[in-house]
Amino acid sequence: MAPGHPLARLMAAARNRPALAVLVAACAAAAVRYETFLTPENLTNVLRQNSMAGLLALGMGLAILSGGLDLSLGALLAVGAVVAATLSPHGAAAAVAGAVAAAGALGVVNGLLVAVARVQPFIATLAVNMAARGALLAWTAEQSVRVARDAADLNWLGRGWVGPVPVPVLVLFAAFALAGVVLGRTRFGRHVYAVGDSEEAARLLGLNVGRVRVGVYALSGALAGLAGAVLAARVGVGQPTAGLGWELAAITAFVLGATSLGGRPAGAGSTLVGVLLLAVVFNAFNLEGSISSSWQWVLRGAILIGVVALQHRIGRPPG
Repeated sequence: MAPGHPLARLMAAARNRPALAVLVAACAAAAVRYETFLTPENLTNVLRQNSMAGLLALGMGLAILSGGLDLSLGALLAVGAVVAATLSPHGAAAAVAGAVAAAGALGVVNGLLVAVARVQPFIATLAVNMAARGALLAWTAEQSVRVARDAADLNWLGRGWVGPVPVPVLVLFAAFALAGVVLGRTRFGRHVYAVGDSEEAARLLGLNVGRVRVGVYALSGALAGLAGAVLAARVGVGQPTAGLGWELAAITAFVLGATSLGGRPAGAGSTLVGVLLLAVVFNAFNLEGSISSSWQWVLRGAILIGVVALQHRIGRPPG
């Protein structure tokens, strides 16, 4: 096969990216086993259902790349959903902007706790998770907030289509494309990698580590707020209990996509591969039908261990 052939390029990419190889294999296996897997209806539904989790995974990826962690993302998604639903009578722009701003502000709190108060990211973001969730439940009296009936523009964000593509899917891919440009082509992106590699070395290079960390957590929170707005628009309510445990799925997606082969750092593209791999696996479970939800969790854990083991095995130097 010629080196320039599309299939040859795909195979070369799969060798360098184990998660991509697993994704291709999973899609092939699902296509063989389930007749409906490759139908446009199923594929668009899979992407639409996982668009909000994908936005959280992108935010989690930014936090991890900077040497941190964000366990508040599930709660910040709920904040975004409730704020968007509350502001829906004032139009889609106000609802989305309010959701992004509210969650982004809480992301800034995360960043300040980590960068200024020097609290470990695990503790800081876990504390914000609990505080934000509790405040949200108190504010709503533990009740869901309905999106306004006449909020057609906001509903379009969660249920609309642009041609054959659902709007949430466009939002997802636009966010990943923008993140790819920021991480790969901007000074801020280089600073994120530098701080993640070594905070002390970054300080010696003259980087403002605190500013980078606050910026990263602000972006992570903003992405969670956007995901919450999309979720509220899709289901028609902002639920204070939304997003429970979603931060764990976000970590899983990042870990699945991340790779160290050839010294390549993880980034937006690898995180997207992890999101798609999880989406395909979940869809296969649903199409199978006979796997209980309990065993689905067991299989998800086994898949995570298997992919990480494959990454280390392929990435190990010969001999």
